[in-house]
Amino acid sequence: MAGIKALVSLSFGGAIGLMFLMLGCALPVYDKYWPLFLLFFYILAPIPYCISRRIVDDTDSASNACKELALFLTTGIVVSAFGLPIIFARADAIAWGACALVLTGNVVIFATILGFFLVFGTNDDFSWQQ
Repeated sequence: MAGIKALVSLSFGGAIGLMFLMLGCALPVYDKYWPLFLLFFYILAPIPYCISRRIVDDTDSASNACKELALFLTTGIVVSAFGLPIIFARADAIAWGACALVLTGNVVIFATILGFFLVFGTNDDFSWQQ
């Protein structure tokens, strides 16, 4: 039952983060949809870590080049996701208020992604058929 509570809370966090992103785009004051490009970053962020976790079975070693490369690529994607709205705001493509809403949504979404990997990433006994 703890898995269901975690899944519900993570989905609630994702919905709140997407709400902040949509508010930064669709409020009549801002009315620019450039920040929706961040959806690509939300999709791309967990992919390197998931691939490296499938490739590498050796969890005993202290340093693993494949896992470190995956963490580096994931960090680059996350930093780019925080930098893009700031660049849009500096170029006057979006307003600074929209940038603040989008950055708040970024914090919530990436915290949700991190929470998913912390809750469901350690043990492989979780199944969607339970």
